[in-house]
Parts: sequence; C-alpha cells; structure tokens
Amino acid sequence: MLLGKMMHQPLTVGSLIDHAARYHGDTEIVSALTEGGFERTDWATVGENARRIGSALQGRGLEPGDRVGTLAWNNRRHLELYFGVPGMGMVCHTLNPRLAPEQLAYIVNHATDRMLFIERGFVPVIAAIRDQLTTLRGVVMLGPRDESAAAELPGLLFYEDLLAEGDPAAPWAEVDETAPSSLCYTSGTTGNPKGVLYSHRSTLLHALCVNNRDGLAISASDSLMPVVPMFHVNAWGTPYAAAAVGARLVLPGPRLDGDSLARLIIDESVTIAAGVPTIWLGLLNALDGMDEKPVSLRRTIVGGSALPPSMRAAFRDRYGVELIHAWGMTETSPLGTLNAPLAKHAALSAAEQDQIGNGQGRPPYGVELRVVNADGTLLPDDGETEGQLQIRGHWIVDHYFGQEKSTLTWDGWFDTGDISTIDPDGYMVIRDRAKDIIKSGGEWISTVDLENIAVAHPKVANAAAIAARHPKWDERPVICAQKRPQSDLTEDELLAFYDGKVPRWQKPDRVIFVETLPLGATGKVVKATLRETYGDVLWDDALAEMEAENG
Repeated sequence: MLLGKMMHQPLTVGSLIDHAARYHGDTEIVSALTEGGFERTDWATVGENARRIGSALQGRGLEPGDRVGTLAWNNRRHLELYFGVPGMGMVCHTLNPRLAPEQLAYIVNHATDRMLFIERGFVPVIAAIRDQLTTLRGVVMLGPRDESAAAELPGLLFYEDLLAEGDPAAPWAEVDETAPSSLCYTSGTTGNPKGVLYSHRSTLLHALCVNNRDGLAISASDSLMPVVPMFHVNAWGTPYAAAAVGARLVLPGPRLDGDSLARLIIDESVTIAAGVPTIWLGLLNALDGMDEKPVSLRRTIVGGSALPPSMRAAFRDRYGVELIHAWGMTETSPLGTLNAPLAKHAALSAAEQDQIGNGQGRPPYGVELRVVNADGTLLPDDGETEGQLQIRGHWIVDHYFGQEKSTLTWDGWFDTGDISTIDPDGYMVIRDRAKDIIKSGGEWISTVDLENIAVAHPKVANAAAIAARHPKWDERPVICAQKRPQSDLTEDELLAFYDGKVPRWQKPDRVIFVETLPLGATGKVVKATLRETYGDVLWDDALAEMEAENG
C-alpha cells in the first residue's frame, strides 16, 4: 500500500533563472561595460537571453555535456552564459583571463572546449594561440559585430548575432541533476591546473544551503556586488544564490581598483559584496581618501586568503561595515566555512568576540570538517591541536576532471592542504598552508600570524611571510613588506613591532621591502615566487656567523 509520496523535481541550474525571471523579473541588474559606462537590465531579460544563447548553441550542433569556455569579466553577457549553457545541458567552463596564453591553451585543450566566448580585449590573445586550440568549433566575441575584431581573428562569431539566432521560448534540456553544469580549474602555483566539475545538484545545494542567515545571507532586498571574479569558482556561487532569492546584482566588470569600487558601491547603493583581502585593502585606502562614505554597505564576505584582523577592525570602526571571514577552495564549490556567531557569544567581551570572528568560521549544513595528523589519525576538536584539514560533503570534489583516480582519502575525505584547528563548536582557524608553514628548529611558525602583525602596522600596505633556508635552524621567517605611499618605515621599526606579539623565537629574522607583492590570477600573493627570489637571503650571513662562533 502506498502511504504517500512527495513530488520530485530535479535540482537544475535552469530552474534558478526561471524562478528569478518569473518572480523577480523587474529586479535590476547593473553591469559595467568593458569599454566604459554601464548598462541596466533585469532578471527577466537575462532569463530570456539565457534561453536564446543556449538554443543558439544547440542550433550550431553543441550537445549535452559539451564544454563551453568563457574568457570574460563580471558582466551581463557572462551572467547569461552562466544559466544558458548549463540550462541546455552543456557545461559552462570559466577561464581565468589573467593566465598566460600557454596556460589558457593547455586548459582549453584539456577541457576539450567546443566553443569559446571572449571579451573584445582578449581577441589578440586568442588569435595568437588559435591554431593550438584544436577542439574548438568556434570563438564568439561578447558583443555586437566588430569588423576590426573579425579581421584579427578569422571566423570570429559575435554574441548579439547568436542571440538573434536563438529562441527566447526554447525549453531547457532535460538533464539529470547529477549531470555536470560547470567546470573550474584550480589556481595552484605548482604543476598543471586541475579541473573541478560541478553538477547541477551540487551547485543548487551549495546555493541553497550556504545562503542562510548564518551564511551569505543574500536576500531580495540586497544589492549584491560580487567583486570575486566570475571565473573564480563561479564567483563563489553568488550569481546562483542571487537568482534563487531575486537579489539585485551590481557587476563591476574589469575595473577592480579601490577608487572604481568605492564609487560603484556609493553610486549603486551596494549592500553586500564579496572578494579577496587584497581587493578590500585597495577599497579601504580609497575610502580613506574620500569625503563620501559607503553608507549602504553593511557587510562583505572575505575569502581566498586570511583576513587581517586590523583590516576587519578598520572597516567596522571607520565605516560600520562588517567583514565576514569565510573559507573555501575550488574543490569545495567553494564555501566550506563562514564566520557567524552563536547565541552564547553575545555574553563574551568585545575582544573575545573579535578573537572568534577573526577565524574562518564554522561549516554550514552540507559539509563536515576534521583535522588529522600525518598518518591520518583523528585529532581532537579542542581549538588548540593543529592538524591537516579535511572536508567532505554535498558539494566537495570526488574526482578531478579527466582523472580516474579519486582525490579522496581511503575513508572518503578530501585533504585541503591546510593546517588548522577546530574548536568544540566547529569553528575552524587556518594556521597555514602546509606548503607555506615555516619549520624552524623542529617547531612550526605560522606565516598567517606573522602577516597579520605586519599588516596591522600603519605604515604597511601589504605583507607576506616566507620561509628562508637557514644552515642551523633549517628555516627562518622573513617578511616581504610593501610600504604605504610616502612611508619612511625601516626594517628595525617593523621588526620591533613584533615585540610582545609573538614569542621571541618566532620573530622574523629579516624584513625585505618590495615595491609590489606578486599576485596570482585570483588575487592571492604567490609565495612560491617570493621564496624563489628571497629563499636564500639568510644563508650566507648565517653560515658566516656559525663559522665565527665555531672559531
């Protein structure tokens, strides 16, 4: 006897844009144009154009499962591809425009992309490597017909022409919710990037589970500005979460300097934003030089690398903006934790609340965390014992794209490469990346702690801590610091700033002032480059000192 049954509808990306278009159709989407200026549209138009572009690709012979590459900034056309490509059963493969041409060629070929959508500015880049892109059937420029671009890249197609070919009423493809919807490659600095293939189901679960009151907390009353690029883990899933609730979107395009973002936040009444710490450093400097204040901005989600506590305090105290620490990876879709307080934390002092808020936070429903030692033995969640951070859940990678071997441990967990602690309430703190942590005389020194102290100095714009080789201690810490403009900061002054903040043996041996820190394609400091340049800076002097001591 059948006792009862609930409806079953597959969790698909197409259903997100259908909801946004039907129930929030007139909600505005502001998009910065690459050539300057802005355009304004709405969710209904984006939904219609998504069907147009998806059906046009079908008409040109693309099939479910085919990868469609994008080389684009955060703008309206890119947003339409986010929904139109997977809606028709294809896979939206976002490429990082900041990669070198040879890396782009590798990734396009590894993904076997069938079609590639690019901004006007990338036409010369793709023209130079077009003969290497052996799997492509066509390249589409994101804009109207441009004869000069067509001359640069023979056979170039144009987005507006494809829209005209498409059907605004075309039905979405019938796809299984476990079918792939999008593909992102890791931004690792060693070896070839690895692809992470997200499914419709994992994407929907991520959008729904992380967008709760203790998560991203995006609502229909918000104006969301995803500064995190749409090529970086699907802009942390924010376009999908925004569609699910019908939030207003402000897409900043390629101009992500502090002045441009500050102006956009103020002019467009942005209420919530998301991006990496280097972005917020630039924004903070810009706001400090302006008379106007970002009165609409209430909170920002900060991830990608550790959030300096001094920056968090500066935004809160000067502008009333809450910087919310989060953590994740390409392999985790990306959200693994987000820092939201518990009810019992209201009784704590401000300093104690800050201490908790400076960590990466606790996992939402849908993921679990643990720390283990080098041989895989489970370590206690006591907030003190450091170990290798592992994760599992509904939106965590199982296999990398094109690889038969699982990425998981024997018992089904993904090793993140982070060294962390977890407290009894689940609050996780990244102590360091396993590849970055400094081992000096057999003891560990956290580069994150040293960097946070350096960045808190009022004359420091940004800083990175690295391990330098040492003949006696194996490794010792060195700070690479970028001064604020017109700063007279000295090495001795910055080293003295560490006194009383860390044990004496953890104090850096040297400070090296640099004009700029090398940033990777996603805005993170590339410490491998710094280690290559400065990894031996202590060796000769330390060796001479040891020889002198030994007579």
